[in-house]
Amino acid sequence: MKLQYILRLADDALITGQRLGEWTGHGPILEQDIALSNAALDHLGRARSLYQYAAELFNQLPQEEKGTQFTSIAIQNTVNSGASIDEDNLAYLRDGWDFKNVLLTERPNIDWAYTVARGLFFDAFNFFYFTALAKSNDATIAAIAEKSLKEVTYHLRWSSEWVIRLGDGTEESHTKMQQAVNETWAYTGEMFIPTDYETAMLNAGIAPDLQLIHTQWIARINEVFNEATLSIPTGTWMQQGGKVGTHTEEMGYILAELQFMQRAYPNQQW
Repeated sequence: MKLQYILRLADDALITGQRLGEWTGHGPILEQDIALSNAALDHLGRARSLYQYAAELFNQLPQEEKGTQFTSIAIQNTVNSGASIDEDNLAYLRDGWDFKNVLLTERPNIDWAYTVARGLFFDAFNFFYFTALAKSNDATIAAIAEKSLKEVTYHLRWSSEWVIRLGDGTEESHTKMQQAVNETWAYTGEMFIPTDYETAMLNAGIAPDLQLIHTQWIARINEVFNEATLSIPTGTWMQQGGKVGTHTEEMGYILAELQFMQRAYPNQQW
C-alpha cells in the first residue's frame, strides 16, 4: 500500500505541473508567465523525487507481485524481461487508470480565474499536508516533504494573492472569480476522503490525518475568501474517484500530450 500512496503524491505533482506548464508562453503578463512556469517545475521536481522512491519500492517487490501492480503492457513487458523500472516508466508508460491523482489536478485552464481557483484549493491543501508529512515515520517521505515546504509556501501565497486580487477587484473580475470557484468547488472534497491505502499509511504513522488537514484547509480558504469578498459554495456533493484510478475525460488529453514522445519513440534518450 505504500507504493500506491507514494504514487498518489507523485501523480498529483506531475499532473499539476503539466497543467501549469500549459501557461508557459501564454501568461497574461511576462512576470506571471515565468511564475507559473517556475511553479510547474517545482511540482515536476517533487514528482521526480517521489517516482524515484516509488520505482525503488516496486523493484523490491517479489516478481509475482510486480505483474499485478499496473495494467500497462509496456511496464509488464519490462517486468517480464527481468529489468527494473525507473521514474520515467512510471510517468510515461502507465495507463490512465493506473494514475492516482485527485480529479482537481485535471481541471482545465479555462481562464486565469479557473487556474488560480484550482491553485488556491490545491496549494492550501499541500501547505498543511506537507507540513504534517515532514513528520512522517518514513524518512524518505519526510525528507521530500521538508524539501517541498518552501515551494508550497510560495505557491500558496501566490494563488491567495491572485484570488484576492480578482475577487476584490472589478465587478467583472469578481464575477469571473466567483464563477471559477463555484465550478471548481465540487472537486475539492476528494482531497479529504481517505482511500484504503491512505488509511493504512495513517495507521502506520506515515501519512497525515486528512480530517485535521481539512480543518486547517477550510480555515485558510475562509480567510482568503473573506478578503476576496467571495462566497464559499453551499453544495456538499463532491466528485471523487481519481485516487483509485477513475478519472475525467480531461485526463486522456493530458496523458496524450505528456506521454506522446515516449510512446511514439520508445526508450529514446536525450
